[in-house]
Amino acid sequence: MSETSPRDPVAEAFEAQRDRLRAVAYRMLGSHADAEDAVQEAWLRLSRQDTATIHNLSGWLTTVVGRISLDVLRSRQTHPEASYDAQLPEFVVTVDDGPAPEDDVALADSVGLALLVVLESLGPSERLAFVLHDLFAVPFEEIGRILGKSADATKMLASRARRKVQATDRPAAVGRGQREVVQAFLTAARSGDFEGLLRVLDPEVRLTVDTPQGEIVILGATKIAAGARWSASAATRGQAVYVNGLPGFVSWRPDGSPFSVIAFTVVDGRITGLSVVTDPARLASMDLPDPE
Repeated sequence: MSETSPRDPVAEAFEAQRDRLRAVAYRMLGSHADAEDAVQEAWLRLSRQDTATIHNLSGWLTTVVGRISLDVLRSRQTHPEASYDAQLPEFVVTVDDGPAPEDDVALADSVGLALLVVLESLGPSERLAFVLHDLFAVPFEEIGRILGKSADATKMLASRARRKVQATDRPAAVGRGQREVVQAFLTAARSGDFEGLLRVLDPEVRLTVDTPQGEIVILGATKIAAGARWSASAATRGQAVYVNGLPGFVSWRPDGSPFSVIAFTVVDGRITGLSVVTDPARLASMDLPDPE
């Protein structure tokens, strides 16, 4: 990545915006690497622009980063099974001993991380509208120009996204119903109960698996149910946990080494998202409970 010069006034103005732009792109894309690429692309575009025509640099850069991020999200939809760094840099795992105590600091710290998992369930336009307006206070008029929609249409997108986020982005919502859905999934996976898996999987469920070879994305209940027995093929022990504030499960191999960590997004009694880590290097970097 090229370095900007601190003696260049345009570069200095850009550097003053870099952290905010990186935060915007990361919440849009859920990937530090992709966020860095988006910010660098914004710099390249700025360096080719006649800055005398830019009256609001902050707004201009936010718009550019938003458009770049939107293109990346749409590309992921077009090629959903392509490998990309779309998950959190780390999973915060806390033991699930039942209803979350209100003073559980570790769990409270994971709430913000859970938001990034929930955002994966939003469409590109919904995600852009929600992130820019609700998290960064960008006016609907400006967001509408990025999307090619009216301010009213953009406001509706943000409202729809907000309802989805509010339904899932809080550990207190991980109650008995969500745990029962997760348990039903695990039981069906172990027994190879294809119909049982379909009953708890949303038809448009998204599975992301972090493997030693990279990340793989699979969409659709049928595909995921067909391959779900992997979760019981090598693991003999497991434990319910919270993963970034979401209901999760950690499992171990017979020798006691970790086999996988799974985070579930459950909405209206169905699993809408699964984020799975099987990469031994990434598992080794996590603070996991000891096998029971």
